[in-house]
Amino acid sequence: MIEKERQFENLVREHKRTIYTVCYMFSKNSAEVDDLFQEILIRMWKGFDSFEKRSSARTWIYRVALNAAINNDRKERRRISTVPLTIDIDPYEADDPSTHQIRQLYDRINKLDLIDRSLILLWLEGVTYEEIGAIIGITPSNVGVRLLRIKDKLVKMSNKNEKGD
Repeated sequence: MIEKERQFENLVREHKRTIYTVCYMFSKNSAEVDDLFQEILIRMWKGFDSFEKRSSARTWIYRVALNAAINNDRKERRRISTVPLTIDIDPYEADDPSTHQIRQLYDRINKLDLIDRSLILLWLEGVTYEEIGAIIGITPSNVGVRLLRIKDKLVKMSNKNEKGD
C-alpha cells in the first residue's frame, strides 16, 4: 500500500499543473479551485488501481479532471443560488493590460458550453489533436473542426464587446 501511495504522490506532483489548469478553467474563485482540485484527486485515487496505462498518464488525468469538472459544473447549475462571501482582495487580478486581456479571454471561454471549454483548454495547453480526441472521445479531425468553430465563437464574442453590444 505504501508503494501505491508513493506512485500516486509522484503522479500528482508531476501533473499538478495540468490538474490546476483544469480547476482554474472551470472555477470562479480560489475556493472553487481548491474544492475541485480535491474532488479530482479523490477521483484519481479511486480510479488509480484501474488505470491500465493504455493511454498516457496525462491523457488519463485530463479525462478524470475534465469529467470531474463537468460533473461539478452540472451539480452547481442545479443548486439553489446563494450569495458568496466576498473580500476586497482578488489574487487573480492585476493592473497590467496583458492580465486584463487574459482575464477577458478566460471570461469568454467560460461562456462556452462544457465540451467546447474542455476542447479549448486542452488546445491552449498544447495537447495534440490525437490526444484531445482520446480524452474527449472524438476523432482528431473532428477536434480540428470543432476548434475552428470555437475560435470563430470567441472572435464573435470579442467583436461584440468591441462594438459595445
